Amino acid sequence: VSPAVVGITTKVYDRDIFNRRVLVGEGVGSGIIFDKAGYIATNQHVVGNSKTVIVSLADGQSTEGTVVGRDEKTDLAVVKINVDNLPVAEFGDSDALQVGEPAIAIGNPFGFSHTVTTAVISALDRSIASDEGIITDLIQTDAAINPGNSGGPLLNILGELIGINTAIDARAEGIGFAIPVNKARAVVDAILEQGHVTPSWLGVLGQDVDPRTAR
Repeated sequence: VSPAVVGITTKVYDRDIFNRRVLVGEGVGSGIIFDKAGYIATNQHVVGNSKTVIVSLADGQSTEGTVVGRDEKTDLAVVKINVDNLPVAEFGDSDALQVGEPAIAIGNPFGFSHTVTTAVISALDRSIASDEGIITDLIQTDAAINPGNSGGPLLNILGELIGINTAIDARAEGIGFAIPVNKARAVVDAILEQGHVTPSWLGVLGQDVDPRTAR
């Protein structure tokens, strides 16, 4: 699976007092190639507000990638590169996961490319808070996930993609979270088809009921 895992580097620029373009920040993450046309799934927080990123492939070459869409609520983004004969990850079924089964994470923690860590599925249907609200339906694992692993694949024992690693709980060791691949595929398909994800809204508004409202 490693050849389908990529490193993603973002550079943030600003203008100094002389209106010169200067580098003010740099980020590192991971991604997984899911389509031979050059489409890569990663986290939205990895690409940030960048329009272009640098994608590092397993064979050593680097190329510029274009961010074609993102969804903050699920923390997913899609990057496109123009490279031929790309390896592609095989998809598993995240709805079939069971607590206790083995899992494997691959990513680029702290720039150490294609680092493999093993784990088990610790829990399913977890929810965590993010800057954009609550992210739901997450897979919890005890894989060693560090900065740079974000956006990389979570795999089952057959090497099939079952999730996109997205977050850790900094207060503890061995608590990581991944977006289930079935959910990620739906988001990615929406981004590719219409450039964005249209959220669903339940047409109900709740409020407290005091005696006046009750009357």
